[in-house]
Amino acid sequence: MSGFFWWGIFPYICGTILVVAAVYRIVFRGISWHAPSTEIFEKKWLRVGSLLFHWGIIFAFFGHVMGVLIPISVYEAMGVSDHMYHVFAIAGGGAAGLMVVLGLIVLLIRKMTNPKVSVHASFADYFTVIWLLLVAGLGTYMTIIYNTTVVAYEYRVSIGPWFRSLFTLQPDIQLMEGVPFLFQLHVIFSFILFAAIPFTQLVHMFSFPVRYPARAPQQYRSRDGYKNSRP
Repeated sequence: MSGFFWWGIFPYICGTILVVAAVYRIVFRGISWHAPSTEIFEKKWLRVGSLLFHWGIIFAFFGHVMGVLIPISVYEAMGVSDHMYHVFAIAGGGAAGLMVVLGLIVLLIRKMTNPKVSVHASFADYFTVIWLLLVAGLGTYMTIIYNTTVVAYEYRVSIGPWFRSLFTLQPDIQLMEGVPFLFQLHVIFSFILFAAIPFTQLVHMFSFPVRYPARAPQQYRSRDGYKNSRP
């Protein structure tokens, strides 16, 4: 899988959709900028799946930052050998990937089998979980299986520099020419996921509760108590 479109145009298309659609949604459909909780319908499996997914995705995010955004020269200057890096990347990335995959499987099963939850699930909800599972599953397979049975692919000299070149508006598409197919597919699927974010509940990942500690507490009154207090 190669070509100027996939590595020189497609990422910018997805990035443009992400930014434009997100701005449109928050400006004209701000009330929809949230992720409604279904905890009221079922808590046990939501707690398990949500914790696994969210902690796993946080660890995976930092793993991608370390592997894609930080140049290999930084590790060389720090004295981190290629072998040491890949050992920690496979162990840490594999654990994070498994957490994400297991969490998504739990959430998907919960969404499909619990009538009270499934009735409130839209196509976008199912797409989000299934596509995330596809992206995370492929990434976990590459980390644990491909890197240990085929070859520990050095993406820091190909995918990493290519991704960073996108920010300079001068994508070095030649870096992606020799990348294994599974890694190319993972990149493309990831960009499709980025483009889909504004149309799903994933938009809540851009919301930071910075005002939460200082806001006035919410007050709840019992309906029965309210009735009894009336004259």
